[in-house]
Amino acid sequence: MLALFLLLPLLLAARAYDIMRDYSGKTFFTGWDFYGQYDNLTLGDVVWLNRADAFAQGLAYVNSAGNAVLKVDNTHDVQPLQKRNSVRITTQQAYAVGSLWITDMLHIPFGCSVWPAFWTKGPTWPDNGEIDIMEAINLMDHNQMALHTTPGCMHAAAPNQMGLSGELDCSTPSGCLVAETAPNSYGRGFANAGGGVFAAQFDVAGCRSIWFWSRPNVPASITQATSSSGMDVSQWGPPSASFPAAGCNITQFFTPQNLVLDITLCGIWAGLPQTYLPACGASGPTGICYNDNVVGPGSRYTDAFFEIKYVRAYTTGGPAPTPTAPAVALHTPTGAGLAPTAVMTKGAAAGTALRPSPLFYPGGARASIQGNVHWVWMITGALGVLLW
Repeated sequence: MLALFLLLPLLLAARAYDIMRDYSGKTFFTGWDFYGQYDNLTLGDVVWLNRADAFAQGLAYVNSAGNAVLKVDNTHDVQPLQKRNSVRITTQQAYAVGSLWITDMLHIPFGCSVWPAFWTKGPTWPDNGEIDIMEAINLMDHNQMALHTTPGCMHAAAPNQMGLSGELDCSTPSGCLVAETAPNSYGRGFANAGGGVFAAQFDVAGCRSIWFWSRPNVPASITQATSSSGMDVSQWGPPSASFPAAGCNITQFFTPQNLVLDITLCGIWAGLPQTYLPACGASGPTGICYNDNVVGPGSRYTDAFFEIKYVRAYTTGGPAPTPTAPAVALHTPTGAGLAPTAVMTKGAAAGTALRPSPLFYPGGARASIQGNVHWVWMITGALGVLLW
């Protein structure tokens, strides 16, 4: 009995996080709300369907492999002045500080005009904070992570962070940015590698840390986990992005967060001339995102879909060692930009009380991207047709 008592702290440390909610398989879409109106947040050229229409039109379903699919309509022609159908879903549950979120994805939407994201939000944006875990546009070859807050939250130096820091002020339109440096975090490279896993830590003791692993590099604690088991982070190694509390008081700038998955088209990031034209300017005769992509046949969007094995939410279960595993190989990202997102909808908070957790990994920047990001608004959608 005494030996078991002495071993208890080690057993708790190995578990670290307790499972709260598993979204997977036939019940994946249980517990999510569908947006049910056009993109009035990022001015994308889509209508995010309600639950019934998304299922009826085949834009949200569970495939024969048991994976959830969310996609852009790729079977219908869209006429000028119309928008293309897509999907945005938000968890009904909000998750409090002390949470860990993990998603295993086989495919992420990509292609000219395509703007997918897996992110979190509080009830009121940006007053209650936003965490961009996975977000990219067009033909970028890497993921971009960010925080969005009201003024006063800064991205402090994080010495062991593996990603490249950009804007440091989290209240700017772009948010405070970190570009992924691990290979195959987005686009065709992500799909060809068999997908990968993203994880985000929402922690009052330090801040939010975000990890990405391509399929060959996913830690054993994740590959061996089940829908009901806890999660050990001790061998995860340095995060891709780390936002230390030294620059941002977590409980001041963030409330409990809802998880969001969405795909929009063009809009105020993917459709901006400076982000659209370099990679996609030759995709049509007008050089305008809406005209050359959204309008016309849906066959342009065969790669604009999520395929997701699961999304899991965990809460702090007990003390855990700091992650110590070595970092993965790096590559130089190209095509980084800014990624604003806006949100709404309240939900009851889940998770633990606001208590420090030993699970925060004190990361930092390996390198810094210098220069200013200029915010440019573009007239898209119907107005774009007038320029055609």
